[in-house]
Amino acid sequence: MIDFNLLLAVFVGIAILLFLILRLKIQAFIALLVASIVVGVMAGMNPNDIIKTMQEGMGGTLGFVAMVVGLGAMFGAILEYSGGAEALANYLLKKFGEKNASWALVITGFFIAIPVFFDVAFIILVPLIYSLQRKTKKSLLLYAIPLLAGLAITHAYIPPTPGPVAVADILKADLGWVILFGFITGIPTAIIGGPVFAKYISKKIHVVAPEVNHTKIENEKYPAVVLILAIIGIPIVLIVGNTVLNSPLFSEGTIPEDLKLWLKMIGHPFTALILANLIAWYLLGIKRGAKKDTLLKITTKSMEAAGIIILLTGAGGVFKQMLVNTGTGEMLAVYFADKGISILLFAFLAAAVVRILQGSATVAMITAAGITGPLLTTTISEIDKALLVIAIASGASILSHVNDSGFWLVSKYLGINEKQTFRSWTVMTTIIAFVGFTTVFLCSLVF
Repeated sequence: MIDFNLLLAVFVGIAILLFLILRLKIQAFIALLVASIVVGVMAGMNPNDIIKTMQEGMGGTLGFVAMVVGLGAMFGAILEYSGGAEALANYLLKKFGEKNASWALVITGFFIAIPVFFDVAFIILVPLIYSLQRKTKKSLLLYAIPLLAGLAITHAYIPPTPGPVAVADILKADLGWVILFGFITGIPTAIIGGPVFAKYISKKIHVVAPEVNHTKIENEKYPAVVLILAIIGIPIVLIVGNTVLNSPLFSEGTIPEDLKLWLKMIGHPFTALILANLIAWYLLGIKRGAKKDTLLKITTKSMEAAGIIILLTGAGGVFKQMLVNTGTGEMLAVYFADKGISILLFAFLAAAVVRILQGSATVAMITAAGITGPLLTTTISEIDKALLVIAIASGASILSHVNDSGFWLVSKYLGINEKQTFRSWTVMTTIIAFVGFTTVFLCSLVF
C-alpha cells in the first residue's frame, strides 16, 4: 500500500536537492543534508529522531569509505609521482605498435584509473596521444576516445576508485564481487565505447593535436612496468581473494579457522590498501631516490581531493538512512516488487536522471545509491548487490554534457568545439552507460 505522504516527501526532497545544486549552486554536500532533513520533516519524524538519523547515516557510512578513499588517493598520488602511468602507456604502445595504438590506450586507461583519479590520469597521458597524432596524422580522436573510455569505465566501475566504493558501502555490497563484476562488465564496454567507437568517429571528425605551450620534462628512468602492474594488482588480488575465501568454494573446515581469520584480515580493503601504500612508498619512492619529505607532501595533498568525496558519501548515507528510518524504502520496495519493476532498471534510471540534470557522476552515484539502498531486501544476494553497484555506475556515466567538468576538460585538451565534444565524448559516455547496463542485465540472468 502506497503512503502518498511518504512518496511526496521523497519527491520534494529530490526536487529540493536538484534545485539547490542546479539553481542556487550550493555544494552537493549541504544540498544532500538539507534534502534529508526535508524528507524527515515531511514524513512526520520527531526532530530529535531526524538529528539521530543524520548522525547514524553519516557515521555508519564514513567508517568504511573514509579509510578506503583516503588510502586509495595516497596510493594513486605515489603512482602518479613515480611516472608509472607513462611507463605503462609507453610499454603498451611499443608492444602493440602504432597500428593498434587505440587498443594499447584503452588498456592503459583501464588499469591506470584504478589508483589514479580520472582527470589527473588524463592530463598525465594526454601528451602521448598528441605525439601519436603528430606521427600518424590520423584524427586525435582515434587515440583519445579509447584512452578516455578506459579511464571513465574504471573510474565508475572498479574499486578502489571512490564512486564504486561509496555505492558499495551504501548498498552494503562486497567489494570483491564489485571488482569482479566491474571487470566482467568493463571489458566489453571498454571495447565498444573505446576502439570500436573511436574507429567510427575518427573518420567523421578529423582533429589535429593542439599546440602545447610547455615542454614536458620526460622521465627517462621510469619504473618497471611489471612492478607497476604488480603494485596496482596487490590490493585487487587481496580483496578478491578475500571474497573467494568467504564464498561457498571454501566450506567450513577447509582452512583452519585461525588461519582463515588472518587471511580475511589481510584481504580486507583496509589492510590490502595499507600494504599497497607501504610497498608503493618504498619501491616507487624511497628506493628510486625520492625524499621522504616529498612523499609526505604529495600524499598529504592527495587528501584534498579525497575529502570532498568522503563528505559527499557521508551525506548520501544520511539521505539513505532517512529513507530507511521513515519507512519510505520498505514501502517503495514492496510497491516495485508488486509491479514487477526491476530494481536494476530503477537504480540505472535514478543514477542517469541525476547525472543528466546535475553533471557529476560521483554525486549521481551516491544519490542513486541513497535512493536505492532502502529498497533492498534482506534476501538479496551479494552478487545481486554487486551488479546493482555496476548498474548505478552505468547510469551515472550517461550523457556527459555542459554541466559536467569532464566535458570541458576533454574539449580543452583535445582542442575541439562544443559540437564536436558532444558528437565524440558525450556519445561515448552514453555508449558506455547502455553497454554497461546491458552487460549487467545479462550477468543478472546468468548468475
